[in-house]
Amino acid sequence: MRPYYLLALPAAALLATPLMARPGGGYGGGWGGDPWGPSYGERSYIRSRQPGPAEGKVEVTRFVADSQAAALLAKGGVSVVAAPTGGGVDDVELRTYEAAVIDRLAAVGYQTATTTDAASQTAELRVTHDTVVPEEASHKPVSGEMTMGVSNRGSMLGMAVNIDMTKPLKAMIGTRLEARIRDKATGAVLWEGRADITTREGSAKWTDGVIATKLAQALFADFPGRSGETKTALR
Repeated sequence: MRPYYLLALPAAALLATPLMARPGGGYGGGWGGDPWGPSYGERSYIRSRQPGPAEGKVEVTRFVADSQAAALLAKGGVSVVAAPTGGGVDDVELRTYEAAVIDRLAAVGYQTATTTDAASQTAELRVTHDTVVPEEASHKPVSGEMTMGVSNRGSMLGMAVNIDMTKPLKAMIGTRLEARIRDKATGAVLWEGRADITTREGSAKWTDGVIATKLAQALFADFPGRSGETKTALR
């Protein structure tokens, strides 16, 4: 909460009277479309810091092939590779997500300790980042306004002073993990899904490893899942 100070008194006594507090403040932002699904709409944040997108919430959507093709899922060997289109993240970060996905694929029944040539299926990964809410602009430490009025007791001079010592909030970043499992022999897509999370940029609790693990766990929970269903989880 950003403190404000209010002074309303005869002009001659203006500088000798203590100030009193009242709240206020604000910021704003948003981000646009994505071919995989709906986007965060434009939002306006006025006078106070309103809650943005829920930090740490994961939203998952999955699609499963017909029953005959889906019967091949979670069987045999699988290799994890980067999707052909890529997502713009560097190799170090991508390997972090690959490790998290390999761990979950092994947990659902795949053989992951195998070579690419020996695998019967391929899991293609893509990781992307977007700015959901921009970083706040720098605040003015001191600002205010002055007004005058007249009553039956004489003239009055009022002044409101805003003292804001808070640091601007860092941006909220949306991270998306996409995975597509193909039959290696035919190239047919057996399963695909995406998981999204929003986190505060620079937060010590949201490292690449933590985000990758959280997204991979949500994406492959109850694998293969119900086709077309979107699920959300705060934890």
